[in-house]
Amino acid sequence: MTETKTGLMDVLRDGSWTKRFNFRLNYAVTLALLILAVVINAALQPTFFTQYSLTSNFATFAPLVFAAIAQAIVIIGGGIDLSLGAQVAFIGVVTLRVMDGQDSRIWLGVITALVTGAACGALNGFIVAVIRLQPLIATFATSSVFAGLALVVLPTPGGAVPASMVSAYRMAVVAIPVPILLVALGMLAWWALSRTRYTRQLYAVGGNREAAYASLVPVTSVTFRSFVFASMFIGIAALTVLANTGSGDPFIGANMALDSIAAVVLGGIALSGGRGSPFGAVAGALILAISSNILFFLNVPTTYRALASGLIIIVALALSVMTTKRGKA
Repeated sequence: MTETKTGLMDVLRDGSWTKRFNFRLNYAVTLALLILAVVINAALQPTFFTQYSLTSNFATFAPLVFAAIAQAIVIIGGGIDLSLGAQVAFIGVVTLRVMDGQDSRIWLGVITALVTGAACGALNGFIVAVIRLQPLIATFATSSVFAGLALVVLPTPGGAVPASMVSAYRMAVVAIPVPILLVALGMLAWWALSRTRYTRQLYAVGGNREAAYASLVPVTSVTFRSFVFASMFIGIAALTVLANTGSGDPFIGANMALDSIAAVVLGGIALSGGRGSPFGAVAGALILAISSNILFFLNVPTTYRALASGLIIIVALALSVMTTKRGKA
């Protein structure tokens, strides 16, 4: 028992001081980029810090924030999930059907979103952890499955989200917009999860799978649960999409998986696994979302907005990678 604990700590402490320095440097770059984005957005949008603007902005930001948290959990464990966007669409339409526009079914819808998310994550986790297919290929395949199921459940965009859910999402509690509170609760949920032994095992598996296995860490179980936990966060992302749009759409979330990966890298999380924190991914998601705002207020034509957004992401990611290399030099 003592040997197992010592082995696990050895995995976690391997090169700890160098890694801590490198990623603290990365977090500093992430924070600087976030502050820069906020300053530019505030300059272009003088009402940025008003309650109305914060509510409107974070109502749009929240889905990507939760997707970034989900992707971070999987990547920290040494995997990757390309099906997150398709999951948002599938979970959203299933939840929409269950609620059927009735206020009395909102809580049933919340439970449905979390359970459906857990089921999607269990499928991914089974294929990756038990069957042992490469996560990149496995989740690319399941993204098509989830997208197809979304079309079966709701062939065309439509339906109505309960009015109370839509209005509550646009409200403020003690002058704090509900979307911001939801993001805070999501971060609190990760903080609570990070206090558990499971999270230490997750970092160990992502950092060095073989060493973790040799230290008697339940690698298969840890990997499986990382996909389940991640997809439960995607369930929350789907709820925020429904509350923001007021209807269902089987085609929504097409770019969310790639955007979540970009947010993770911007947040200082190593794609190789084992390092970083979803808190950084949240900052990365906000940078991406605010950058889109900036392009809008700069009156960049819609036809060029995707190009400009892509260039911003490339520059930001390059800064992040360059910082990591400089820290290693």
